[in-house]
Amino acid sequence: MMTKVGGALVGCVVAAAVAGPLLLPHDPTAQDLALRLQGPTLAHPFGLDELGRDMLARVLAGARVSLAVGLAVVTVSASLGLAIGSLAGYLGGPIDDVVSRTMDVLMAFPGILLAIALVAVLGPGLPNAVLALSIIGWVGYARLVRGVVLRVREFEYVTAARAAGAGLGRVLVRHVVPNTLPALVVQATLGMAGAILAEASLSFLGLGVQPPTPSWGTMLDAGRAHLLDAPHVTLFPGAWLAALVLGFNFLGDGLREALDPRQRAEGVPEARRAAA
Repeated sequence: MMTKVGGALVGCVVAAAVAGPLLLPHDPTAQDLALRLQGPTLAHPFGLDELGRDMLARVLAGARVSLAVGLAVVTVSASLGLAIGSLAGYLGGPIDDVVSRTMDVLMAFPGILLAIALVAVLGPGLPNAVLALSIIGWVGYARLVRGVVLRVREFEYVTAARAAGAGLGRVLVRHVVPNTLPALVVQATLGMAGAILAEASLSFLGLGVQPPTPSWGTMLDAGRAHLLDAPHVTLFPGAWLAALVLGFNFLGDGLREALDPRQRAEGVPEARRAAA
C-alpha cells in the first residue's frame, strides 16, 4: 500500500513537471507587477507571486530543479558509496579502518550543517550545492554497502571464486556488488527525499538555486513576508515539496519491505497480532 501511494505521489509530480512546459502558456520568469500577489484565478490557478510571476509555472519549474538535483546527488553519492564501501568491506584491514573512521567523523555532525559550511566556502549556486550534498551524501551509502559486503564476502561461492583464481575486480563485480543492489536501491529512493529537502533548505537560506531560476526553497523564503496577505505564495510550493518528499519516503519504505524477505517475514506475525 505504501509503495502504491508513494509511487502515485512521485509519478504525479514527475508527470506534471515534465508536461508543464508543454501545457502552460506562462513563462515562470515573466513579470506582471500590476497583478502582483493576485490570488488563484482561472488564468493563474496558483495565483501570482510578489513580482507578478505565475506560481503554477514556477512550482512546476521548481519541481524540475528539485528532481534534477535529487537525481544528480543520489547518482554521485551512491556511486562513491558503492565503490568505497565495497572496497572497505571486502579488503578490511587498514583501508577499512581509515574509511570507517572517516565515516564516523562525518556522521558525527548533521549533514545539512556540513553542506551549509561547504557551500559557504565554495560559494552559493546550484553546482556547488550539488557538489556539497554529494560530498556529504556518500557516507550513508558506503556504510550500508560495507555492512552488506562484510557478510557477503564470507559466502561459500565467494570463497570458491577466490580459490579459483578470480581477481579482486571480478569477485566484486560478479559476486559481491550484486548482493548490495537491493539495499542500495532502497537507500537511493530515500536519499532522493533527503537530497530534495536539503536543496530546498539551501535555497531557502540563499545558498542553493539563485534567482531568477525557480526553486521551491527560494519561493518559500520569498513567501515568508506574505503569509497573511498572500498565503498562496508559500502554500503551493510547500505542499508540492511535502508531497514529493513524502512520496519518496513511502516508496522507499515499501521497497524495503518488498526487497527484504526477513523484514517481510517478521512483519507478518506482528500484523496478525495487531489485527487480533
